[in-house]
Amino acid sequence: MHMWIYEKKLEYPVKISCKDPRMAKYIMTQLGGPDGELSASLRYLHQRFHMPTDQAKALLTDIGTEELAHWEMICAMVHMLTKGATIEEIKESDMGAYYAIRDKAIYPADSTGNPWTAAYIQSIGDPVADLHEDMAAEQKARAVYEQLLQLTDDPLLKDALRFLREREVVHFQRFGEALRSVEEYNACKKFY
Repeated sequence: MHMWIYEKKLEYPVKISCKDPRMAKYIMTQLGGPDGELSASLRYLHQRFHMPTDQAKALLTDIGTEELAHWEMICAMVHMLTKGATIEEIKESDMGAYYAIRDKAIYPADSTGNPWTAAYIQSIGDPVADLHEDMAAEQKARAVYEQLLQLTDDPLLKDALRFLREREVVHFQRFGEALRSVEEYNACKKFY
């Protein structure tokens, strides 16, 4: 029995009009930042273990896995936006410090160069608190995508960024449904 079936394609196609290392630097916040896709994925995949209902566990598994697909899309964007960039373009985009350490490799860091850290994963063990955290995380990610949309004029890149923004909205709604379900479950418990 297989746990996942992996198709060798992105969840949503990522295309760009032209290289833009400056925009790659901005998008990196969703690669390795506190409210980025990697943080969201690992947060949800860890929190699922203490959810009291199978429905909530399944939702966190589904969204956590989808966030990995979004991380893959962000990696593709950063790669495409830096592919073929000259040293002069790297310097002009203020990516020289990153380039000195990593060349053009994809590395989980935010747009200011801070490497990803497990401290970004919020999981307290209280299902209600964690689901509120998840809803807030989705709203923060939605806000970041809206800000990224303002930083580019590339219609192809905007298309993929809009897809990711809309998925944050859907995830927020689904976490709200899970929160109501968990609260109802908790209200039905009998205490003696």
